[in-house]
Amino acid sequence: MHTPVSMLMGVVFAPLGLVLVFTAAITPQWREGQARLGRAGATEFLLLRSDGLWESCLQVVHSEVKECWPVSGSYQRDARVRMVQGMVLSSLFLCGAGIVLASVGVRCWTDIPLRSVAAAGGLLVALAGVLSLAALGVYTHNLSKLGIEVDSTLSETQGLNVHKPPRLTLHPAGSLYFGWVGAWVQVLGGAALLFGFKSMKCSSCHKQRLKDSAEMYEVNC
Repeated sequence: MHTPVSMLMGVVFAPLGLVLVFTAAITPQWREGQARLGRAGATEFLLLRSDGLWESCLQVVHSEVKECWPVSGSYQRDARVRMVQGMVLSSLFLCGAGIVLASVGVRCWTDIPLRSVAAAGGLLVALAGVLSLAALGVYTHNLSKLGIEVDSTLSETQGLNVHKPPRLTLHPAGSLYFGWVGAWVQVLGGAALLFGFKSMKCSSCHKQRLKDSAEMYEVNC
């Protein structure tokens, strides 16, 4: 059986995209920002804040002082954060199911693949990539507002005058870039699996059909 290059790309890209999106989901560097703590002589201390989907961290820059905790407070309660969490989890589930279906459909141990099963697996992987892209788009678009608008609204509604720490200038961090790359790899891998079987030819199956249809005649000279 001749295996198309596009199918091989799908077999490689789909698990790679799953690993990248999963890595982005569990790491706490979706956004980060710095704030000045003060000076000690000629040394200026900077506080680095980073947030992920399920964990936040604080670290004093250029030191080993670091503390992480599960997301909480207004950031955890923000509806957009919860929506992104659900979309990413759904994407991981769809991609995993798609990879299983594609593996069954390809059936590398036989000469006859289950094309419809493999194509269905590719469709699930591609949908997982689109879902990941949508989640990343929502988070990136609202990155500097997540968990912040809730605090300001509560303070204004309750008439509170609470001293707040200086606001951090938040920007995208490494985990977000991992997620973007992984999501596009998922889309490419799913599309390759979905369309890779159109050009697949089973030469051994064709030869077998010719052999079965041939008739044997005995010739007496």
